[in-house]
Amino acid sequence: MQVSVENTGTLGRLMTVAIPADEVEQQIQTRLKHLAKNARLPGFRPGKAPLKIINAHYGDRVLQEVAGNLIENSLKEAFTQENLIPAGGPNVEPKSMARGKDLEFTVSFDVYPEIKKLDLKGVEIERSVCEITEEDIDRTLESMRRQRVTYKPVERAAQEGDQACIDFKGTIDGEPFAGGQAEDYRLVLGQGQFLEGFEQEILAARAGEQRTVSVTFPDDYHGESVAGKAVEFDISIKEVAEPELPQVNVEFVKSFGVEDGDPETFRREIADNLTRERDERVSRLTRSRVLDALIRENDLDVPAKLVEQEIDNMIAMNKSMLDQQGVPTGRFNPEREQYRNDASRRVAMGLILSEIVRQNDLKPDQNKVKGKVESMAASYDQPEAFVQWYHSSGERMQQIESAVLEEQVVELLLEDADAKDKPVSLQELTEQSST
Repeated sequence: MQVSVENTGTLGRLMTVAIPADEVEQQIQTRLKHLAKNARLPGFRPGKAPLKIINAHYGDRVLQEVAGNLIENSLKEAFTQENLIPAGGPNVEPKSMARGKDLEFTVSFDVYPEIKKLDLKGVEIERSVCEITEEDIDRTLESMRRQRVTYKPVERAAQEGDQACIDFKGTIDGEPFAGGQAEDYRLVLGQGQFLEGFEQEILAARAGEQRTVSVTFPDDYHGESVAGKAVEFDISIKEVAEPELPQVNVEFVKSFGVEDGDPETFRREIADNLTRERDERVSRLTRSRVLDALIRENDLDVPAKLVEQEIDNMIAMNKSMLDQQGVPTGRFNPEREQYRNDASRRVAMGLILSEIVRQNDLKPDQNKVKGKVESMAASYDQPEAFVQWYHSSGERMQQIESAVLEEQVVELLLEDADAKDKPVSLQELTEQSST
């Protein structure tokens, strides 16, 4: 077997393999003789047809079979011989396939890039440090009270934060349009639920009053039939109600699952939840900064086939999410290019992390795996059942182990990096980890 390899790009390779004609013919003859033992051909008893006749009937088919087997087997041998590992499936093209001639085929593929920087020595990494304060607990508690807000009718004029019960009817050029009418619609003023100008017309209005407002739909409005058009709304204000927040009492506390109804117990639970959220956000933000630095330190060309495979995965995942949400996906046909940058980054990151894991012989720390599952379970009413459910699936546990292994890589990289702690508030941390 003769093998030659040429570069077609930074990562691209074209390998040509030639298998001697006599080796090909030897296998063809072996296969024909095996067929001859049981062949049933007109005019001959089973297994008695001459090899020449067998060759005439089955020669072409046998050539295809032998060539396929030789290509498959020699391909592995050629990669081993040339010390090459293809990134993604190689493309095989027969070049010469005829009796009496060498069997030649070409193989085009990408190789894995060389990863030169597997540590972050001397690289500055900012690490956010956040303390949970009483103000954070108060702010969270206030948000929970707003979740249980009720509204009490008032006689005064509407103001921001009030809930207005309204009837409205919209027309375009004097004609009603689909979705432009409603009765007994409850609108909380100041939340920007309607077009700009609509809510402002209700502010300062009282129950029983009428208002007319002219607004224009944005050009990029999701409803194409009304996008960019001017519309006139006739509005009837039927009721104005002001918000009433519940007191933090036994009943309120118990409604959030705190059995003893003690507000102090509730505050401790809020603090515990904020602490878990804080830890998760800090971990995620630190991980992102470390991995970003690792990408910057390694300006990699990534194998094209792996990028295409990752784009396929991302599209399939998005489609699956839409299916789960009940969104019709019959016409879901996104542009592949919109995924390319993220896919390239994911592939590059996967290659770098895999090499760090390999060179450091890292394995998932099972204590950390156990702790991660238990931490996830803590937010559920029956944590033990959640832990059992997670452990019942090899696929779910593999995902956890992969996440833990990545965390171990980040910890390893931080040991060498120039990590600098920066105190931040919980609000700042939330904003940082949301961008």
